[in-house]
Amino acid sequence: MSSASDVVPDACAVRVVDPEKVAMVTAAMPDGEAVGEMARIFGLLSDPGRLRIIMALLEGGEMCVCDIAAACGHTESAVSHALRLLRADRVVRVRRSGRMAYYRLDDSHVRMLLELAVAHVGHLEEGR
Repeated sequence: MSSASDVVPDACAVRVVDPEKVAMVTAAMPDGEAVGEMARIFGLLSDPGRLRIIMALLEGGEMCVCDIAAACGHTESAVSHALRLLRADRVVRVRRSGRMAYYRLDDSHVRMLLELAVAHVGHLEEGR
């Protein structure tokens, strides 16, 4: 015999599947390859060092490696390595001018994602 203490807090007390809703969600779900791409992007964004670099570009716009390193408190070598990873997945793009390389966020989608994350964190902090 089960009691109220046997109920798992994050599970349904009664298991009833809504087939219409499940079908609608299943049809809208991205395919496995797209989910893998999204997971890789979120993985890149989950590293605090890379996130500081991305946030520097969000605030500073186009910046050279030297300025990014100074703003983030990282070595230029560490910043260059992180930027290579971010560039490979089109999170940032580079513009070369002579011997200088200037980085910026790749597109407005990356900017929107970061701005939403900042707003969400601010909202969470207000609720404390």
